Amino acid sequence: MKVIVVAFLISSFLSFKTEAAPELLDSVSVIVDQGVVLESQITELITVVKRNAALNDQTLPSDRALRTQAIEKLIIDNLQMQMAERMGIRISDPQLEQTIGNIAKGENMEIAEFREKVAREGVTYDVYREEIRKELILGEVRRANVRRRVYITEQEIANLVKLIDEQGDQQAEFNLGHILIEFPPEPTDEDIAKAKIRADKVLELLTKGSEFAKIATASSGGSRALEGGDLGWMNINSMPTLFAEAVDKKDKDDLIGPIRSGAGFHILKVKDVRGIEKVEVAEVNARHILIAPSVILSDEKAEKMLKEFREQILAGEADFAELAKEHSADPGSALKGGELGWADPNIYVPEFIATLTKLEVDEISQPIRTQYGWHIMQLTGKRVGDATEKRKEEKASQLLWQRKFAEETDVWLREIRASAYIEVLPQQGE
Repeated sequence: MKVIVVAFLISSFLSFKTEAAPELLDSVSVIVDQGVVLESQITELITVVKRNAALNDQTLPSDRALRTQAIEKLIIDNLQMQMAERMGIRISDPQLEQTIGNIAKGENMEIAEFREKVAREGVTYDVYREEIRKELILGEVRRANVRRRVYITEQEIANLVKLIDEQGDQQAEFNLGHILIEFPPEPTDEDIAKAKIRADKVLELLTKGSEFAKIATASSGGSRALEGGDLGWMNINSMPTLFAEAVDKKDKDDLIGPIRSGAGFHILKVKDVRGIEKVEVAEVNARHILIAPSVILSDEKAEKMLKEFREQILAGEADFAELAKEHSADPGSALKGGELGWADPNIYVPEFIATLTKLEVDEISQPIRTQYGWHIMQLTGKRVGDATEKRKEEKASQLLWQRKFAEETDVWLREIRASAYIEVLPQQGE
């Protein structure tokens, strides 16, 4: 099974999400292909960014620059949501509530206590739920469209395994700030020259002490502009190749760039550096059967099927592997009798992790719901650590996947933006 770590940026949502002002102008501000961006959405996003900046003691650029960045983010989100509609991507209420429940657990809260926290932050629970649903949908759209663009060769894996061995146990992680001075998809020499002049000017301002986050919010064409260009912590082997080569052997507070790519000129700031300590990982071996609800198979029937399978297996009337081969909707494991193989449990979705950690060896779980459908699983083994060559290759493959997925996501977003019909309407009074 291709398991996907549901790595939500959602956990930070409560730190900045606020209710919209009671009187918002719901006029159309941007036409985006078959959709629109409303003035109220722009106003709300700007309010969110300003409140978040105040909480983090961060200065912001002018309202005009902030509005430009907010519009650009909403355009990109709108295009992806239109694509989700065409693809039929939905997040059901049970999936949504389970996700929110996992977020609450991550903060060591019961759901009632978590809802109170949401309310204290000035957000109605319904608004919060729909924001989470949107983030889940956007994630599914990106995975569905970008995944097929990522190709990793055996030679790339072998090269990275060798590099990891050479680096030893201490592998650098960098907390990066990023500014992109972009140029058009098919730039002329003049476009490139103008972008280079702007990039040099930005670097000069930063060198003289201007605040990186403020400049990024005002000037960057990168996807994290409204977050002050913050890319967070990145392993040197999982960040874009262009960045990895540039930050190697750099120290905290170093400025790097401008670095040219197909998108424009990049400027990086090393906000911090740390090493990765080697840790022993408790691995698990497991197998599962997945039943995916559909138009003809309801959620309730899928859950009931798995309860019956579990009873049959426990009674000795059926074999787990045979049921998986015949019924499981996970093509990656079904042919292997549901076997998932040895793995760090943290690579699985939260519902899987929570269930596996509670099981004894050979125990079969009750049906659980994840974003993929209903599962029963059996824990078949536990062990600590795995220094085999296969484990090294899996680690290298995961790092390459993270790097290439991030690179291809940026390219894909620029492509759908460039091919869309966008019309920014004049504001009232202009």
